[in-house]
Amino acid sequence: MAYTVPRPKLTLAEKFYLPQVVAGLLITWKHFKNMLLGRTKIIMQYPEEKWDASMPSYYRGAPTLVRDEHGRERCVACQLCEFICPPRAIRIKPGEIPPASKWAKVEKYPEEFDIDMIRCIYCGLCEEVCPEQAIFLRKDYAITGLSRSEMIHNKAKLYELGGVMDGVVNKWNPKK
Repeated sequence: MAYTVPRPKLTLAEKFYLPQVVAGLLITWKHFKNMLLGRTKIIMQYPEEKWDASMPSYYRGAPTLVRDEHGRERCVACQLCEFICPPRAIRIKPGEIPPASKWAKVEKYPEEFDIDMIRCIYCGLCEEVCPEQAIFLRKDYAITGLSRSEMIHNKAKLYELGGVMDGVVNKWNPKK
């Protein structure tokens, strides 16, 4: 058996939503008055001011590659980051280090290293799995590009954005 629920009778003002419109205008007027009197602060003028100083320590931004303090690559092209990346945003083409080189024990280096920033979900798994701490998530939230090709960061761009990170690098340690 169906129940019939009668609709309430509305006044003419309620039919034209006048009480709701007036209530909204009163809230707007209150905020405008508080802003003029200096009781509220305008938060930020975005392009000129940024949140960089107040970013939390646990913020995960865009992945980049870092060099050691001598300017050498930290990446050994182990491809763990490529395998663990959920959206498959990382692509590595490993290259062989010549056997006559002092660092032949390393065996590989990244010949090509691309990260598709459109596909990246900023999960941080690549940073966690890297044995040489070659990938670092920088505190950046404004990653833009005018085309899809600009959003694919190649090895040179990743090193330019990443900079230098101090610390022990097993790759360049002759005792290992």
